[in-house]
Amino acid sequence: MQIEITPKLSIEESELHLESAQSGGPGGQNVNKVSTAIFLRFDIENSPSLPEAVKTRLKKLAGNKVNKDGILLIKAMQHRSQLQNRQEAVERLTELLQQAAVVPRKRRPTRRTRASQERRLERKRRHSRKKADRSKQWGKE
Repeated sequence: MQIEITPKLSIEESELHLESAQSGGPGGQNVNKVSTAIFLRFDIENSPSLPEAVKTRLKKLAGNKVNKDGILLIKAMQHRSQLQNRQEAVERLTELLQQAAVVPRKRRPTRRTRASQERRLERKRRHSRKKADRSKQWGKE
């Protein structure tokens, strides 16, 4: 089964490695008996579904959730049910991938206007004159 990220980008569900573990938090006595927390691992480096540019942006976006081997780890333990935590982990991965799929706009540098440059230079001249006038005043005494 495929998880659709954008109309042009999707990943295979087989690329996700899901593990369950006991989680803390709400659940009462049930929390000690049932493994409801989900650890989702996604190997960014070896994913055949993602273009290199998306992989690079995803690593940057995920930050410290990616280890040195290029594996993204998402922990979901918000809910009391394993199924809900699994869905949340996949949704969080999907959101990250959607953000990484967006190509950032290239910044086009703008030029300062001639008037702004002249205003800046005039301010500098005034400031310089002010300093020079002070030194002349103190030098006479």
